[in-house]
Amino acid sequence: MKITFLGGGNMASALIGGMLERGFAAADIQVVELGSEAREALARRFGVRAVGAFDAESIACDVLLLAVKPQQMKAALAPLAGRLAGTLVISIAAGLRLADLGRWLGTPGAPYSRLVRCMPNTPALIGAGVTGLYADPSVDAAGREAAGRILAAVGSTVWADTEAQMDAVTAISGSGPAYVFHFIEALEAAGRSLGFDEAGARRLAIDTVLGAAQLAARSEDSPAVLRQKVTSKGGTTEAALASLAASGWHDALVAAVKAAEDRGRELGEQLGQD
Repeated sequence: MKITFLGGGNMASALIGGMLERGFAAADIQVVELGSEAREALARRFGVRAVGAFDAESIACDVLLLAVKPQQMKAALAPLAGRLAGTLVISIAAGLRLADLGRWLGTPGAPYSRLVRCMPNTPALIGAGVTGLYADPSVDAAGREAAGRILAAVGSTVWADTEAQMDAVTAISGSGPAYVFHFIEALEAAGRSLGFDEAGARRLAIDTVLGAAQLAARSEDSPAVLRQKVTSKGGTTEAALASLAASGWHDALVAAVKAAEDRGRELGEQLGQD
């Protein structure tokens, strides 16, 4: 399977590194990257072919993975309009809808449709991400398998039933690391207020979140049951959870995720304008 990346930034680098670790051949991967320093670094680090613009070899691929910024996508795809024939196109550009990508890649009246939209999150940079995917109905089982295999190189994958769900994926897992980092910040601040130095408070906060997430991932119990197991009646945890409930923390987080989903939908509409 020949794979061409359009864009060689951090997420593309993470994907290439993860793919190589999982048995993809460097000779089957190439990158189209405008920056000369970035091209040299990619070729040196991964042994892949890196070029500054599309040529016959980079276009003749089985999979084209779009990894440029959403605001730059329309211009970046212009050289490919009407030139693809059966290539599976995978986009990891946040917010961009398949209809807009298909219009830019196709010809007037004949949009390109063999498309998969993906939303990885930043933990993918260390191979611990989760990616939501949605495929156009024209993509066959082999195409879905190929897309899933590529994105699984940087973590787990979840398929969405509709493209509209991709805005929810963005709100939950795409933006989600920021919510967790914010929680760690607050827990760390609490630790400092209770007398720990910065290093100690940070270690307590980060390792608590890390350990709890690992326990939730490995346990057959739901997060709700795990929470109940930690919460003794009349104890310290019950007091803390009661305080969080009184502040409306749970509903505030749900509302925040909904706000992110709404904003993702708005951005998709803006980014797709011609």
